[in-house]
Amino acid sequence: MLTYEEIKKNIADVEARISAACERAGRNRSEVTLIAVSKMNPAEAVLLANDCGLRVFGENKVQEMCGKMDEIDRSLEWHLIGHLQTNKVKYCIGRTAMIHSVDSLKLAEEIEKESAKKSVVTPILIEMNVAEEESKFGISCGELEALVRALSHMEHIKLMGLMTVAPYTEDPEENRQYFKKLRDLSVDINSKNIDNVNMSVLSMGMTGDFEVAIEEGATHIRVGTGIFGARDYSA
Repeated sequence: MLTYEEIKKNIADVEARISAACERAGRNRSEVTLIAVSKMNPAEAVLLANDCGLRVFGENKVQEMCGKMDEIDRSLEWHLIGHLQTNKVKYCIGRTAMIHSVDSLKLAEEIEKESAKKSVVTPILIEMNVAEEESKFGISCGELEALVRALSHMEHIKLMGLMTVAPYTEDPEENRQYFKKLRDLSVDINSKNIDNVNMSVLSMGMTGDFEVAIEEGATHIRVGTGIFGARDYSA
């Protein structure tokens, strides 16, 4: 785990990169939400990042997210950004600020059902597999409108926009096409004026490519290793 000083320096570096990208794109820094992806990092690391001014955190797994929520007695905003299984939905409803990874009607129906039970409205994003990678979750571009229209009738779900995980690449410019495509999809859906549908959120860009994502309209970027350092997968 990194020290407070190391995390603080990393956050300052990330902030400088965000500000520079916003300036290049003619955007205001306030238009971009930095989600600190704390997966595989202990609660202590989250507390240190919070001490440095961050309060929006992202987790890939429900169990890990809820465990940290229970351990940390602070008012933080938690986003579920990883693949969500239907049998885990009940554990995160009412606890997460937004679910970024809705990739099927079946999953959306389960979120609707559990949200109704708890009398809450759950903000969600549809996960798009824009690059059409076989190893990635997410729906294809051709499936989007039908899913959006199905979700628009659900009273306990609020569709806020789209999310994508771009391919891993050494050259972030290679992912510009996918970020642009996601933005174009959101503009297209917005133009259809479907009730109960909002496309204000574009969750795209990670440590290696978030500047390009910001230049193409990202409203939420998901940065893990850039803040907390390399993850130890051996554990």
